[in-house]
Amino acid sequence: MFHARLRAALLGCLLVSVSQGALPAGPEGGAAMAPADSAQGRVEKLPAPDRTGTRPLESLMQARLSVRQFAPDTLDARQLGQLLWATCGITQRLGFAHRTVPSAGALYPLELYLLTARGVAHYDPFEHALTWTQRKDHRADLARATLGQKSVQEAPAVIVIAAEPQRTARKYEERAERYVFMEAGFACQNLLLEATALGLGGVPIGAFYDEEVADVLGLPGERRPLLLVPVGRPR
Repeated sequence: MFHARLRAALLGCLLVSVSQGALPAGPEGGAAMAPADSAQGRVEKLPAPDRTGTRPLESLMQARLSVRQFAPDTLDARQLGQLLWATCGITQRLGFAHRTVPSAGALYPLELYLLTARGVAHYDPFEHALTWTQRKDHRADLARATLGQKSVQEAPAVIVIAAEPQRTARKYEERAERYVFMEAGFACQNLLLEATALGLGGVPIGAFYDEEVADVLGLPGERRPLLLVPVGRPR
């Protein structure tokens, strides 16, 4: 009888925690991804990235151009997964999870968001998966936040590089901001070169109203949008 009451009490505590939005801690102290059927959004596992490639780096650097006009094609899960992985995905796990970009103190402040016709999703590099947070096409709203840049609305996908600077500031204090900006640049170049490798193109956009972009994405208060990169097949 005692054990039955104990189990009931523990179950009640668990239900209260879930109803209040509590989630177990995930990698690097963040919240773990919500289950696929939760109110926080459906989780979509992405295909494993290609880690070998077929084109030399030099040819990709030679071919990379800023692309602002896109064909109306959609990008499939393989293409999206490859782009997101190249931007700041996991490369190996040796003591901790190494990524495709260097990071000051291995603190990895960057967070990626994806906007397509399907909605808005957050990229989890540890699971190589998307958590869909909104089920509405917000590319037009995002374009308005970028002073009306058409490439943002017309591209089949927009990848937003955001960051939590305080992750880096805990160790590097006033120098953290420059380190975070550097890392965003590393990630963006990876994204553009990977797009070129896939026969796609993109352009980095830094002209936008920060608060409006944050509102469109539903960013928590500690996250800042740093770069927007519309991606697609050049028109």
